[in-house]
Amino acid sequence: METMRFRTLVVGLGRAGAGLHVPVVRAAGSPHVDPAPILGYDPRDVPAPPGTTVVGSLAAAAAAADPARTVVHLCTPPTVRAAALAELGRLGYRKVLVEKPLATDDAGVAEVLRVRDAYRMDLVVVSQWLESGLTARLAAAVADERYGTLRALAVSQHKPRFARSAGGDGHPTAFDVEMPHGLGVALRLAGPAEVTAAEGDDLRFADVCVPRMGRACLSLRHANGVRTELRSDLAAPIRERSVTARFEGATVTGHFPVSETDEYAQVLTTVGGRTEREVFADPSLTTFTARAYEHFAGRRVLADVDLNAEVVRLLGVGKRLAAPVAAHA
Repeated sequence: METMRFRTLVVGLGRAGAGLHVPVVRAAGSPHVDPAPILGYDPRDVPAPPGTTVVGSLAAAAAAADPARTVVHLCTPPTVRAAALAELGRLGYRKVLVEKPLATDDAGVAEVLRVRDAYRMDLVVVSQWLESGLTARLAAAVADERYGTLRALAVSQHKPRFARSAGGDGHPTAFDVEMPHGLGVALRLAGPAEVTAAEGDDLRFADVCVPRMGRACLSLRHANGVRTELRSDLAAPIRERSVTARFEGATVTGHFPVSETDEYAQVLTTVGGRTEREVFADPSLTTFTARAYEHFAGRRVLADVDLNAEVVRLLGVGKRLAAPVAAHA
C-alpha cells in the first residue's frame, strides 16, 4: 500500500512557526511528510527559514501544492486564529495543526469551532505535553495507584520573557503563554475541574510595563477532590517546567525539557525520605508532530479539540478572576 504523504504549510513564521515547527517537521522523520520544501507564509516581511519556500499569500500556497494533500501548521497569534482558519477553509485546506492556545476566550473557541464545522476540517491542537513520555509516566502512576491515591498537583512554568512580551506577540495575558500546556496535563491526570482562585500581575522592568504579562496563578478543584495549583512567572530569572504529583505514599516531580536544545526530562520520586532520579530523552514536540501526521493519514487518533476547549474555558475563568488584581486590567 502506498504511504500517504502530505506537503507542509506553516502559517506564521515567528518563534513558534520558524523556530519550532519548521525544524521539527523534518526532525520527526515521518513517512507521511512529503520531502518537498516546506511552504511558509507570513504577512510580515520575514526571512525564509532553511528548507522553506516562502509564498506571498495563502492563495499562492494553494496554487503551489494541493490543499487536500497539505497539512497546515497554524502558528498565528491566538487572537486572529479564526480569521486565518476561515481563509484556509475557503482555499480548500482541511487538515490543520493549530498552535496552543486554541483561542484566548470562549467566544474565540466558539468561532474557531464554527469555522471548523463549516469547512469540515480535521483540527488538531498542538499539545505535546499530553504526548510526552513524562506525562505518560505520571499518568501510569495515577492509574495503577502504585503510590496510593493522587492528592494534589503543583505545576510550575517559569521563564524570562521580557523582549517578546514587550514587543507584543498576540498573547494578551500570562495565562495564555505557558499555562495551556500545564493545565492540559492537570486535566489529563486528575480529570474535570473548576477554578477556585486566580491571580495575575503586570510585567515590569526598567521603565517598561506590559499589562497582565508578568505572573499568572490558577487554583483548581477537580471533581475527584484533587487540588491543583498552577503558577507561571514570565519575569523569572530561570526556566522551569515541572509537575509535582503528591500521592498518599510518595511525591513525584517531573521536569519537562525547558528548550529544544536539550530534550531530556527528569523524574524525581521520593518515598519514605529517599529520592530516586530518572533521566530520559523526551522530544515531545517531535513525537507529537509525527503522531499528528499519522493522525491525518488515518493511522492514529489524537486527543480531540474538547480538552483544549476546556483548557481555554478554565483559563478564561481565571483571567476574569485575576483581572481586578492587575493594575491595568
